[in-house]
Amino acid sequence: MTPECRLCEHDVAHCHGTVILHVTTRPECTEPDCETPEFVHAFTIDCSAVGCACDVIAVERRAI
Repeated sequence: MTPECRLCEHDVAHCHGTVILHVTTRPECTEPDCETPEFVHAFTIDCSAVGCACDVIAVERRAI
């Protein structure tokens, strides 16, 4: 076994970061220099999991 992941070894576009899905803005990656599309990430979470309030704002807007 090598210390590199299989996708790194085969030069396949991917990212080791996590995509954070926001309600009001575009998704972001936890890796600051990430330029890969959201669908090639292994991990995806909702923004509320990291304390973002945009999902609360969106719910409040719908209630008005």
